[in-house]
Amino acid sequence: MSVFLIAEVQVTDEAWIPDYAAKVHDIVAGHGGKYLSRSASIEQLEGESQDTTLIALIEFPSADALKAFVNDPEYAPFAKARQDGSDSRFRMIDDTDVAGSIPYLPAA
Repeated sequence: MSVFLIAEVQVTDEAWIPDYAAKVHDIVAGHGGKYLSRSASIEQLEGESQDTTLIALIEFPSADALKAFVNDPEYAPFAKARQDGSDSRFRMIDDTDVAGSIPYLPAA
């Protein structure tokens, strides 16, 4: 079952970004992950704005693969740099439909 990492980032210090942007993609790919978006083009349509600088959406083949990426020692220094230079939230969702009424999604 596919899962998705939703990374919401409010940058507070841009020093970490060039190295992170250049190298983390390969670590993600090593865990079977694929970026679906890494965008700063965010338009608030509803609800209270979180003042987010960028949102990344990354698909992984499984929850285990996503967790292996997050806990990868190779990723650790990049995670630390991101955490030190931003206010970040990582969320994992799966590809199910909680209501079970969308025919092309597995029911939750």
